[in-house]
Amino acid sequence: MNKQWDVIVIGGGAAGFFSAITCAETSGKRVLILEKTAHVLGKVKISGGGRCNVTHACFEPKPLTAHYPRGGRSLIGPFHRFGASDTVEWFEQRGVTLKTEADGRMFPITDNSQTIIDTLTHAARAAGIKVQASTGVQTISANDHFSLTTNKDETLTADHIIIATGGTRLAAGARLAEALGHQLIPNAPSLFAFNIADARTDDLPGVSVPLAEVSVDGMKLKATGPLLITHHGLSGPGILKLSAWGARDLHDRDYRFHIKINWLPNIKVAELESKLVSKRQTWGKRRVRGHCPFEAIPKRLWDRLCEAAGISTDTIWSQLGKEPTHKLITELNAGSFQVSGKSINKDEFVTCGGVKLKDVNLKTMESKLQPGLYFAGEVLDIDGITGGFNFQNAWTSGYLAGTAIADI
Repeated sequence: MNKQWDVIVIGGGAAGFFSAITCAETSGKRVLILEKTAHVLGKVKISGGGRCNVTHACFEPKPLTAHYPRGGRSLIGPFHRFGASDTVEWFEQRGVTLKTEADGRMFPITDNSQTIIDTLTHAARAAGIKVQASTGVQTISANDHFSLTTNKDETLTADHIIIATGGTRLAAGARLAEALGHQLIPNAPSLFAFNIADARTDDLPGVSVPLAEVSVDGMKLKATGPLLITHHGLSGPGILKLSAWGARDLHDRDYRFHIKINWLPNIKVAELESKLVSKRQTWGKRRVRGHCPFEAIPKRLWDRLCEAAGISTDTIWSQLGKEPTHKLITELNAGSFQVSGKSINKDEFVTCGGVKLKDVNLKTMESKLQPGLYFAGEVLDIDGITGGFNFQNAWTSGYLAGTAIADI
């Protein structure tokens, strides 16, 4: 393999490929992508349950930045230069049509992440980009050019380096950034599920509620969205949003805290009571646990909530007294659950923390401390509340880095 390159991109994920393609297509520079693992674009492959949540249908920069717990304000300028509409256009120009789902997430119409992988790898190949997998960077130094050593006992040189190694939990990108003078914001997991052992949710994996409100006791942390019961506890967009906004605080609590769940956030307590009282008259001889008056509550979950309220299996609606009614309202409106740890979200693992944004020129993604060094993607201290927002950060920062180097 050639030892001298115009640009070496460290990291073969979404940000690495996008920065490399942008640079090579517009400049003809010799670009090499190094990927430590055996396969490139690994997170693209598994994201969105294998469908790839490419971006989010939020096309104005300022509203888009509101979906980033960290780094949002700093992204207003970058999103003006390359935002979600630019992402949609980029893929459409290459034959990939994206569809928008009810919650704003955008996927390829094929519902297959391989579509995105094929598009990126084809574009890289057409632009003459060399991709080398199973190649980790061991050391990096800078003089009149950059010098890298790899795990294959190679020494490579480049005029420009783009670090796009993803989240800092594995320390690869962090270690390289530190070697070139950057201090890092400590990392912590973001976008994770909650481990909960509770009779109300045990043995109900796959049961979901379309909209619930979750809050953390003792904190001003609250999120609304769909909830999914898993083998280990709770997940779904509502939980993932909560974990993203509370990433640092929940980390400091060692992931042990209490949450309250409002399973019916669009119904006030007075309305709940009124509906339950009315069913005592209209459903008098029906069993309470066998007949749920709320369409949004799955039958199996309803049965567990009734059980937690002390309602026996043979209780009929006409026999439902005031005390169990009030207990049931509490279960529906403010049920308390003990969180005893976290689980990796099945689709992806995101971290907060990384390279300080104040040390990066956000117009070009070039380091202010080391000329010729650029960053793209999650190695920066930026993270979004779901995968599509993190991918948009990857496309945007990758585009800006690639464009800046191409213009040199």
